[in-house]
Amino acid sequence: MDLSSGNLQRILSKYKFHDVAVEELQKIHRIYPGMKPSTGTYTFSDSTQKDLLRLVGNIPVQYDGRSYNFPIQLWLIDSFPFTPPICLLRPTNNMVVREGKHVDAKGRIHLPGLRNWDHPKSSVVALLTEMIAKFEEDPPLSSKSTGENKDPHELLAFVSNLQINDGGSRHHNQQINKVSVIGGGDLGMASVMSILAKCKVDKLVFIDVADSSTKGGSTDLEIFTLPNVEISRDFSASAGSTVIVLTANAWSSEQSYLSLVQMNVDLYRGIIPNLARLSPNAVMLIASQPVDIMTHVAWRQSSLPPTRVIGAGCNLDSERLIHILDINLNTHKPAWVIGELSDNKVAVMSNTRLSSSVQPEIAPGSSSTKPLLDRAFELMKNRGQRSWSVGLSIADITNSVLTNAMKTHSVSTLAQGWGGIGAEVFLSLPCIMGSNGSTRLAGVSLGKEEDEKLRSSVTSLSNLMSQLRM
Repeated sequence: MDLSSGNLQRILSKYKFHDVAVEELQKIHRIYPGMKPSTGTYTFSDSTQKDLLRLVGNIPVQYDGRSYNFPIQLWLIDSFPFTPPICLLRPTNNMVVREGKHVDAKGRIHLPGLRNWDHPKSSVVALLTEMIAKFEEDPPLSSKSTGENKDPHELLAFVSNLQINDGGSRHHNQQINKVSVIGGGDLGMASVMSILAKCKVDKLVFIDVADSSTKGGSTDLEIFTLPNVEISRDFSASAGSTVIVLTANAWSSEQSYLSLVQMNVDLYRGIIPNLARLSPNAVMLIASQPVDIMTHVAWRQSSLPPTRVIGAGCNLDSERLIHILDINLNTHKPAWVIGELSDNKVAVMSNTRLSSSVQPEIAPGSSSTKPLLDRAFELMKNRGQRSWSVGLSIADITNSVLTNAMKTHSVSTLAQGWGGIGAEVFLSLPCIMGSNGSTRLAGVSLGKEEDEKLRSSVTSLSNLMSQLRM
């Protein structure tokens, strides 16, 4: 964000927490570069006036399968960011404000995030994300009436001059199943082909990342044209995605493990905020390595709810485990591999049968199920995680989101609060997957050996995260 102009510098110099305010402004710019700073004079309700900094721009809002720009402005009080901004709509001449739960008749925006503002827990980035979600539930602007038969409260979703994309000739209330795969290479190609085979998609966008070690494959897809597939090198092509799959990696063979992971974090920094801004309602599915760390990184960088940022994690191992228990060992119950995608992963079983319509629950660790699960683990050895296998697993998770299947997958998710885990870490846990993302199954008491492995993973993942520069 360019703050070098004389006016901006003059106003910013009067802010009580200048350095913190500048840092917050730069964070906003990384996620919402369209929010531009300017200066102005704000008149308070008691008629007093003050020269303040303001952010002016549009936020992307999806309604009935389409995306629109909603014009807003945020006035930053001189004690920002320790006091919340004053948020207002900026209706154009052909718009009127629709008074509602979160917007008053004068266009001032009222949100829980403003009422409960508590920096540094609260931020403008999180506030804008909340604003987008609330406006999608109840659009606060409508087009002005142009005739006697026109509804003055016609929703903004039908105002063409704010339309970003119209989804083609499809009827406006139909959801478009759009999936974007970011990152080429074997895993990217395997994911594309598996999703096309498994899922009913209206459009699949394949974006090769120039700085990724997994680049490649897009040229072949351009040569052998496939239906509903778009090849691009521009992140804007992913706008309006329902699911975004990340397979990009920045591996190099000549660096330490910590340096390699940091390279991926740096790669993500240029990718994730843009993807989240372009598709604020998408479910992000992370397959970059190490998957638990990179899912955690993607969640932090995206500012999306943790239910919408998941990793492929132990889903492949879990599906293999269920198959072995069902076919080889004649045990017809769901089971999952949970924990870190490493030697510390453990297996748990459900109380219910595979054919049951009841929501599955994790059975507490017991001496009766442990030998069975250990035997199944032995049979799973040496199967590996080849690109095509992971691609099929990614397609399976993607299908659950697109179809709102409410199927239970073991995916990497925010584990804090599950089974007494206090740290902010991402681990694979059984989650019900649908169109709104993931919902964890309730935590249970594990056996001593399994609990020790899980705690060891929590410690090692926490230590690695603490060494990374976000």
